[in-house]
Amino acid sequence: MKIGVPHFVATIAICFSLSVIAAEEVMPVRMGCGAMTFDTVPGWGLRPDGQSALGPTHGGVVIDKAGNIYTSAKKGVVVFSPEGKVVQEYLGDKYSNIHDMEIREEDEGEFIYGARNVDAEGLKFNAHSGEIVLNLPFPVESGLDLKKFSPTAITVAPNGDIYLSDGYASNHIFKFDKMGKYVMHFGTKGNELKEFNTAHGMTLDTRYDPPRLLICDRNHQPKGRLLHYDLEGNFIEEVVTGLGMPTSAAIQGDFVSVPDLHGRLVILDRSNTIIAVLGHNSNPATRVNFNVPQEQWIEGIFSGTHGSYWDADGNLYVQDWNVSGRIMKLVRVK
Repeated sequence: MKIGVPHFVATIAICFSLSVIAAEEVMPVRMGCGAMTFDTVPGWGLRPDGQSALGPTHGGVVIDKAGNIYTSAKKGVVVFSPEGKVVQEYLGDKYSNIHDMEIREEDEGEFIYGARNVDAEGLKFNAHSGEIVLNLPFPVESGLDLKKFSPTAITVAPNGDIYLSDGYASNHIFKFDKMGKYVMHFGTKGNELKEFNTAHGMTLDTRYDPPRLLICDRNHQPKGRLLHYDLEGNFIEEVVTGLGMPTSAAIQGDFVSVPDLHGRLVILDRSNTIIAVLGHNSNPATRVNFNVPQEQWIEGIFSGTHGSYWDADGNLYVQDWNVSGRIMKLVRVK
């Protein structure tokens, strides 16, 4: 069939458009080393129009037993399938500004525990229905007179006791029982061995028996560090020092992933030795930087790494502190 001029021109335009798209296609980036080698998944978690589904992010990541990924943002909690499609959202004032999350399977189902820095509370809600079953405001029973209460981290002991870190204010860590009753608090602000200068992140370190608290002392001088405390609030040890600004920690088996606000994620082994560094950002203009818009994201380079979590296959999901809302899937290379 003879092609007319208009059809021919349109064909050229379409081919040119496709060639531009192909040229701009983002390829996976490999990072890490040895057993901790990962490939990025370009575009994971973006909407069909290519834009972030999250909005501004300053939160955490957890994964339920079905493999769904929960990430918190300013607007609330967005749930993704392992393929990166949005499958659920918990939005609005009750779920906004969750700075850190933990997920726990209990007799009544799976529950997410959250630390809400802006809203000055901890909370617990059903991961599948969104029903909020517990709120943890500042415990007046503590007898403390605080000018500000701004929780940044939360974790849960095997018996259900809840630990809530006031990392953006007093740097006390508050312990509650599973019903939310205040039990005690420990820690204080400072740069001495047993003090916290922004107790920013915290998780239950299940690599030890009995488990202990692993706490990210983000702004300790001269460098950030990780600490171990027992479940009664007693100092055990400095785990590792000389970090940048460690923001949170996630455990899988013998390994710990530690996002660093300087635009990288470090992985520690059972001996608490750094065995891999992922996504390192060498540009001082775009690391520790909330205001890197989506059009300036670079595949495989982080800007303000804030939250992470492992799935059952050892893949990592990493969230940046970011104005556009960035979450990345890193697939473990077997």
